[in-house]
Amino acid sequence: MSEYEPAPGEAGTQRLPVIERTPETAGSPGLDQSASSAAYGPVGPGGVKAHRFWSPRRTPALLLALVVIGAAGVLLYDISAVRAGRPAMHWRKTAVDDLATRPLDDTWVLVGAGVAAALGLWLILLAATPGLRSVLPMRRTTEAVRAGLDREAAALVLRDRAMEVAGVQSVRINLKRSKVSVRAVSHFRELDDVRADLDTALGAGITDLGLAKPPGLSVHVNRPAKKK
Repeated sequence: MSEYEPAPGEAGTQRLPVIERTPETAGSPGLDQSASSAAYGPVGPGGVKAHRFWSPRRTPALLLALVVIGAAGVLLYDISAVRAGRPAMHWRKTAVDDLATRPLDDTWVLVGAGVAAALGLWLILLAATPGLRSVLPMRRTTEAVRAGLDREAAALVLRDRAMEVAGVQSVRINLKRSKVSVRAVSHFRELDDVRADLDTALGAGITDLGLAKPPGLSVHVNRPAKKK
């Protein structure tokens, strides 16, 4: 490291420190891949805890409501017809007879029970999980404001940041809730230098997104595939 000494008439002016390149920090000329992994914690003072956004579940709720309304309507009509002196519907007689005569180990009984159990577990899962995995919650500083960031939009912002790094030819970003996986292709510059610049640029980009739980960062840099 070297530091500039000001002349007598240049008091108060100082050159920024310069870090000299050493063999230990220089990348190997023959290296064709460089990778790194880092994690970024929340930045700034702690605010209101941000939870994930819950999906309204409109489609499952609509389907379940239609099935229940349809079944209840048919059953109510059949009961009213029987009360009016008409015979019960054939399907209800058949269902009652089958339930009374079929053994529990019958194939159709097991299939029906499996389908009912699967539907029940599916509904329980929908009720117990928030959903909306495409919306990432952002940091909250007040109870009155709650914001979320679309996952694809966040990935696009990070991709633009990565493409600004010198030497990056193309980049693919896979953004998840807990990790950002970056695979870049560099057609010039040493891969370690490109990877280090990507770490810096994307680390700042993740911080600027303002997410409640900033994901970790994994960067892989390769050379373009050789044309045959």
